[in-house]
Amino acid sequence: MQRRERSPSESYFWPIVLAFGLHLLVFAMLFVSFSMAPELPPARPIVQATLYQMKSQSRATTQTNQKIAGEAQKTAARQYEVEQMEQKKIEQQQLVMAKAAEQKKSEEARKAEAAKQAAVEEAKKKAAEEAKKQAAAEEAKKKSAEEAKKQAVAEEAKKKSAEEAKKQAAAEEAKQKSAEEAKKQAAAEEAKQKSAEEAKKQAAAEEAKKKSAEEAKKQAAAEEAKQKAAEEAKKLAMAEEAKKKAAAEEAKKKSAEEAKKQAAAEEAKQKAAEEAKKQAAAEEAKKKAAEEAKKQAAAEEAKKKAAEEAKKQAAAEEAKKKASEEAKKQAAAEEAKQKAAEEAKKKAAAEEGKKKAAAEAARKAAEDKKAQALAELLSDSTERQQALAENQGSQTSGKYDDLIVSLVSQQWRRPPSARNGMSVEVLIQMLPDGTITNARVTRSSGDASFDNSAVAAVRSVGRIPELRQVDRATFDSQYRQRRMIFKPEDLDL
Repeated sequence: MQRRERSPSESYFWPIVLAFGLHLLVFAMLFVSFSMAPELPPARPIVQATLYQMKSQSRATTQTNQKIAGEAQKTAARQYEVEQMEQKKIEQQQLVMAKAAEQKKSEEARKAEAAKQAAVEEAKKKAAEEAKKQAAAEEAKKKSAEEAKKQAVAEEAKKKSAEEAKKQAAAEEAKQKSAEEAKKQAAAEEAKQKSAEEAKKQAAAEEAKKKSAEEAKKQAAAEEAKQKAAEEAKKLAMAEEAKKKAAAEEAKKKSAEEAKKQAAAEEAKQKAAEEAKKQAAAEEAKKKAAEEAKKQAAAEEAKKKAAEEAKKQAAAEEAKKKASEEAKKQAAAEEAKQKAAEEAKKKAAAEEGKKKAAAEAARKAAEDKKAQALAELLSDSTERQQALAENQGSQTSGKYDDLIVSLVSQQWRRPPSARNGMSVEVLIQMLPDGTITNARVTRSSGDASFDNSAVAAVRSVGRIPELRQVDRATFDSQYRQRRMIFKPEDLDL
């Protein structure tokens, strides 16, 4: 086989495609390298200068060197300022970027919170719509139940009407059978009349029997309509009895030919009337059958529609059940989350309460220990004051102590928590002219309110002029820093 020579366009196609692909690959790699390259700080000019100080006695040379050194210092200072400015700019940019990132995070958090709230609102709306749909479905169920009841009532009525029709049909069939029997008997009598006079007499008797039979039939039909075909056998027996009686009476009367003709005419009229009645009854039965068929077709159509509605309602109920189950699952999950969060909060609160209770118990125990120690140390305030007076000096100090207690009691305001038996020791710092410079608790009563009220009362006194009468040595040793014990029963004067 000879190889087909390629055209110039075909020979250059693949090399062009390959070159184009290589160019695209190179451009992509350049783009990726530029995008991934780290940002470098701006270039800083580097000034390197080497100064050589030549030994020269010329002033011009010295001045030139100094100028060069000064310019180099200025250049370095400017360069340093520029670097500092650049650094400040970079720091400001970093601060701005950090603030922008924080704002972005806060905006995202707000959007997430808004989305959660919107989802909650949407869930509430869906739940309300589901409730409305369920209410509508319940209403539709009630209506369908009422329709089913009505249909059941209609079916019952149809059954009753069908039973009535069956009874009437049975009565009509019995009438037809009796009429056929009468016809057969009439035919037999006609044949006998043609053969002989005796046959005529018998025919007359038979005609009379037929009349009586017709009367009996009418009476039987009336009785059947009244009693609803319940006593059919009795009527037949009565008809037979009436026939026998009529035959006996006809045999006795021996009616003439005119009676026969009249009987024949009457019979013909009766036959025509019976045929008309039968036709009318047949037409009526056809109409009733057509109406019943229409009613049945309508009932079947209604049943089909009701079945379709029931299927739709069942599908809707199934969808509602699924939706309610999903909603219940979501609600259960949310409730579980809330319970877990509440349990965590309760545990944290319990832990915090335990810690607080432990701290409070420790504080109360410490305060009780302090109070007990104070009570043990200060069981008798009079003896304690006397002991302090004996340790600090003489009877003069007791007089000024009583004065201080009296002044403090005038300024004291009893707090609600103060109870008799409490005692607090307060260190009072004073000047020689009697000015109170400071007051602080050295032994607490265990009740912060009572302690603070005692300190406030001491500070409210302000100055005790009587202390100026005390000599300086006694003042410095006893009243520059004086410890006083206060009790509610002593201050509440």
